[in-house]
Amino acid sequence: MTIEARLAELGVTLPDAPAPAANYVPFVVTGNLVHVSGQISQTADGMIKGRLGADMETEAGAAAAKACAISLLAQLRRACDGDLTRLVRVVKLTGFVNSTPDFTDQPKVINGASDFLVAALGDAGRHARSAVSAASLPFGVAVEIEAIFEIR
Repeated sequence: MTIEARLAELGVTLPDAPAPAANYVPFVVTGNLVHVSGQISQTADGMIKGRLGADMETEAGAAAAKACAISLLAQLRRACDGDLTRLVRVVKLTGFVNSTPDFTDQPKVINGASDFLVAALGDAGRHARSAVSAASLPFGVAVEIEAIFEIR
C-alpha cells in the first residue's frame, strides 16, 4: 500500500508544503538524508496556539503535534519531487512543546506526531526522538517539530 493510500485510509490529505516564515530553507537534502526545518502546529484553519500546563490540555497538544507531523510529510514530499515512495524511514524527530515550567508531559504531547507517523508509515515511521519544553515558540504555537528522514 502506498503512503498516500495509507494516509487516505487515515483520513489525511497532505497539504502543500508550508513556506518558510523567515530566512531559512524548509529542508536540506544531503546524501540520502532530508533534514526538514521545524514545522509549527497549524492546519488549514490556522495556527494551533497555546501553552501546555496553562491553557491547553495534553490531548490538544498531541493533536497539535500530529499537525506538525503532517506538515513534515508535506515537506518531505516536496523534497522528493512528489515521490514519497523514496522514503526509507523516519530517522529522528525533535519536538518542542510550549509549556509551563511545571509541565512534564512533553513526551505524551510529541506522541501525537510519533503515533501518527507509525500509523501512516508502519515500521518506517519508527524513529529516535527528543521531546523538550520551550518557554515560548514562534507565533505562540503549541508545538514545533523538526525531522530527519532517510530516502533512496
